[in-house]
This record gives sequence, structure tokens and C-alpha cells, in this order.
Amino acid sequence: MNMSRFKKLAGRVMLPLLCAALLLGSLTEYAQAVETVTARLCPDYTIVIDGTNRIFYNVNGQQVHPIAYNGTTYLPLRAIGELMGKVVTWDKDTKTASLGGVRTGAATAGTPDTDAKAQNVTVELRSDITVVVDDTVRTFSDANGKTVYPLSYQGSTYLPIRAIGELMGKSVAWDGKTSTVTLSGSSGGEITDADVIVGGGTGPSGGQGLLTLEDAKAKALSHAGAAAENAIFAKEKLDWDDGRQVYEFEFYVGDYEYDYELDAKTGEILNSEQEAVKSGTPAASGTITREKAQEIALAKVSGAKAEHIVKLDLDRDDGRMIYEVEIIYNNKEYDLEISAADGKILKFESESVHH
Repeated sequence: MNMSRFKKLAGRVMLPLLCAALLLGSLTEYAQAVETVTARLCPDYTIVIDGTNRIFYNVNGQQVHPIAYNGTTYLPLRAIGELMGKVVTWDKDTKTASLGGVRTGAATAGTPDTDAKAQNVTVELRSDITVVVDDTVRTFSDANGKTVYPLSYQGSTYLPIRAIGELMGKSVAWDGKTSTVTLSGSSGGEITDADVIVGGGTGPSGGQGLLTLEDAKAKALSHAGAAAENAIFAKEKLDWDDGRQVYEFEFYVGDYEYDYELDAKTGEILNSEQEAVKSGTPAASGTITREKAQEIALAKVSGAKAEHIVKLDLDRDDGRMIYEVEIIYNNKEYDLEISAADGKILKFESESVHH
């Protein structure tokens, strides 16, 4: 075979392989950015904004209902854009949802969906979607500082109620007895994640209400035979597991680490584990609490507030317990490590955040 013919043959073979490799890479990247999860469609929720009950419709006039996922209520971004009087734009190429300018047209009208029922649905958790408001990229976190991403369901993009409160500059309240989310007034910079902080019931519950976080913690401590003043909590979280909401706790008492999972409605202990920790326990004498670690971190970053903390974790490093804190404030990211034993700042770094 002459060299010219060989090159042509090699080209015919390598081109399909190259295309396949590029396609596989794109699919892998997409899979990492899109996670399929189970959420709850909640047509039984009432959404009240500035004293008015609101019903949301998509661009085709079909009613879209609130969605409950991972302890938070989600509302459709397009409908919120209408309420804010902003034009909502979707860029397919960059997967960017933008709110900006001044909306001149009327809000979308439609026919209420009176036959909808509360049910589990499959949605996509979309870390690949960028949200831009008035030319500024926005990221969002829950009350514990964990980053939260938009959801995608039947062609609509949803944002968590805490993020919507931030965008609209309104405070958020949740009434578990009536399954009502209320956005009103001015937030004054303090946003309440209404799916965790309750009045008559915590978070999405189909109208039946959940245990409060403090009541759930008390049940876990009672089961462990531990007093609240002796416990250091590393994790306290409202989550979903197999279609039901659960509270997850990790805490230390003396030389032991405890992990608990409780049914958020009934308080039933679903799982409990106890493990001896020989050294570096956070419950040792002089250990500081999460609240104290937060106070120390905020004092170090002048002007920052609790809502600027995106991470606050208790972890073990080289045999000692430390709090790892991340703060994003005033276009800068701050990373701190704080000794859980005495509150000493072991590490402090900062860098500019470019959007």
C-alpha cells in the first residue's frame, strides 16, 4: 500500500473515532451538570406575594405549580420575572437565564389547573444553568450555606424560595398548617429559608407540617442519652430520602460521634449510629460551637453577614477538629480554618471573584 492511500484510509478511520470521543466528552460533561432527582409537585401550596394569592403560568398559558425538593419550595423563574417587571431571556447555547430590562407586556394569562394532585415527580437538578440578574451573575445558597441550583421540570426553570426572596428583596414566611408561602415587605438583607424555619410546621409537608429542627434535635439527643449543652453538632439538615423528608444529624458528645436520621413528620428514628473517637474530639473541654465559629469568621471579614457564608463545616484535620468556613462577600471569596478547640484562626485566605 502506498503512503498516500494509507493516509486516506487512516483519515477515514480516525475521523469517526475523533467525533465519537468528542461526543462522549460532551455527554459526560452534561451528565455531571445535570442530575435527575425526585421532587414533590405541590399544587396544594398557596403562594401569597404582597397580600395577593398568585397563580403561575408558563409561556403557553399552562399553570405551573410549586415544587418541593430537599427541604425547600421552588417557584418558576419566568413567573417571578414577570412579577419583578423584568424581561426573561433564555440563551440555549450558554444555558443562561437572564432577568433584566423593563417588561412592557402584560403578565401571561391562562386557565387554572384544578385537577392537579400532589405527587412525586422526576426533575433535573441543573448546576449548568447560570442565572443573571441585571447583568450580574447570581449564585444562591440555603440557610446552612450550601449552594443550591435551579431545577428544570417540563420546560420550566425553577429557583428556591430563598433565592427568589433575595431577588425580589422580600422576606419569606412559611405557614405549615395551611401550606402557605408568603413573600412580603423588605427583607432588610436578612432572608429566612422558610422551608427550615417554621411557624406551625416546617417546610413542605402536604399541609400536615413537620417537626421543627429543634424538636428533631431534641429527639436525637434524647435517644442518645445526651444533654444538649454537651453536644457539638457537625451537621443538621432537612433532606429527602425515598420520597419522604428526614432530618439528618451528626454530633459529638464526649469521646463519641453520633449519626441520626429521623422522619421529619413523625420523629421516628430511622437510623442511628454511634462510634468511639479516640482523639481530637470536638466535644472536648473548651470546644466552640458552630454559632461561635460563625461569629469569629464574620468578625474577620468586615461587613460580611450570615447570609454571605456559603460553607460552614466541622471536620477533622491531622487529628484535630476544625471549622472550615467559606464566605463570598463584596466580590471576594474568603476561606478560613478555625480551631474547634479554642476558636483560633488557623488559616485565612482571600481572592477576587470574577463573573
